[in-house]
Amino acid sequence: MQTFQLNGKPVSVDVEDDMPLLWVLRDELGHTGTKFGCGVAACGACTVHLEGQAIRSCVFPVSAVAGKSVHTIEATEDPILQRLQQAWIDHQVPQCGYCQSGMLMAATALLRNQPRPTDADIDAGLTNLCRCGTYQRIRAAIHDAAQALQRGTP
Repeated sequence: MQTFQLNGKPVSVDVEDDMPLLWVLRDELGHTGTKFGCGVAACGACTVHLEGQAIRSCVFPVSAVAGKSVHTIEATEDPILQRLQQAWIDHQVPQCGYCQSGMLMAATALLRNQPRPTDADIDAGLTNLCRCGTYQRIRAAIHDAAQALQRGTP
């Protein structure tokens, strides 16, 4: 039995210790906002937060989150995530949208750690892949969200 906090609520799952967190989230707990992309931690579609840090859940065993706090794209109370989601809409970032939940989670962790990122910070902090190539829009949206958060604009 594995027990951890998911989006602020305690959860317990009876799964093998080495089951990837991604499959626990999607198949056992029904949180399908976190996507499967590559299965080898290369693309970032599966990015979630563990104790506030962005991790790739497709290669992270559920046993490693026991007693810890995990947040997914469904964590709607996060003001940084909310502001980024609005910036994504304002800048028309998504095309196919498949990578967006992981991209938003990586961007949220970036802004939490670097509230005023440069383009270089964004490029270094977001190693997620976007097949549609909307990287310029992603950068613009992150800058917009960072500025709004600095101003205290929701």
